[in-house]
Amino acid sequence: MDKAKGKAKEMAGKVTGNDRMKTEGKTDQAKGKVRDATDNARAKAEGVRDSLSDRDDDKR
Repeated sequence: MDKAKGKAKEMAGKVTGNDRMKTEGKTDQAKGKVRDATDNARAKAEGVRDSLSDRDDDKR
């Protein structure tokens, strides 16, 4: 969501010559990328946790 909103703001800033809006758009895009990376890392960690949990269950 942030990446799309940021891209729109950046384009609007370019069209209107508004450097502040353009910068805000780039910042929003960066926030979106960080959020995506965090979500991906969380999902991988949960997958590892689940596979380790499954191993423990198999040993019993």
